[in-house]
Amino acid sequence: MSELPPPPGPPVDTSVPYVPPPGWNTLPPPAAPRAPHPTLPIQVAVGAVVVLSVSLLASKYVLDALVGFEWPIVVYVVLLALLGYGPSLVWCKVASDRWGTGQVGRDLGLTPRWTDLAWGPLVWITAVGCQIVIGVLVLVLDIPVSNNTDGITELQADRTYVVSIVITAVIAAPLVEELVFRGLVLRGLLSRTHAVTAVALQAVLFGLAHVDPVRGAGNIGLVLVLSGVAAAFGGAAYLLRRIGPTVVAHAIFNGVVLAIVLSGVADRLDDESAADRPDAGTELVEQGSTG
Repeated sequence: MSELPPPPGPPVDTSVPYVPPPGWNTLPPPAAPRAPHPTLPIQVAVGAVVVLSVSLLASKYVLDALVGFEWPIVVYVVLLALLGYGPSLVWCKVASDRWGTGQVGRDLGLTPRWTDLAWGPLVWITAVGCQIVIGVLVLVLDIPVSNNTDGITELQADRTYVVSIVITAVIAAPLVEELVFRGLVLRGLLSRTHAVTAVALQAVLFGLAHVDPVRGAGNIGLVLVLSGVAAAFGGAAYLLRRIGPTVVAHAIFNGVVLAIVLSGVADRLDDESAADRPDAGTELVEQGSTG
């Protein structure tokens, strides 16, 4: 059998090994594994919930005892902020010093970044979606629901009161509550349980922290709705490993609710919907700020 003729072209020197060109048939380096979410001991979470719950209840009873003095409203708002949120800030520092690095912002993921201004609105939209879904279920199932903005419109003529309540609801409450629930509580729960369970538990605890005995059965629907909002915040805090975006989202959430209530839009919508269903009103809109 005759040999085939060599292919056309210059002869190939088979004595020199073939070396593929740089970058040929090479895979990109594997991505570095994502760092686990920082955790804190479970006692940090338990302490945070106890401190905040006790301080909020105590502040309401103290204010009820002092309301007879008829001080300027701004005084009562400042007292509510100091008595209700001050002890939680102290606990954040104690927890950071004892179980962390001593730097509260670093231990709780509060180090601010410019990207927080972009992530915050996205987290807020997600939280509003959760609020609407659960709010609809609450109304369909006829679960008693109240809101924690009652009485604000009755005092909105007092400019000092408006300014002080805005500062409390848009600055103090979002910062402190995010430090507590998406900082201390979430990281404490993550040390003992799965991420999904931790996010769900901190959401329920957040809703329960807003229970007020005065609202009675209306607390049931309010807790469900606020738990849905807190689940969105908790999920974002876990995925982003930080709470800066949730602080921004929380502030937007409270600010929008407060603006609707103080502007009187909610009251006008209530009047228009009363003929069709007096008990529905604008519950989906003003089921309360998270502060």
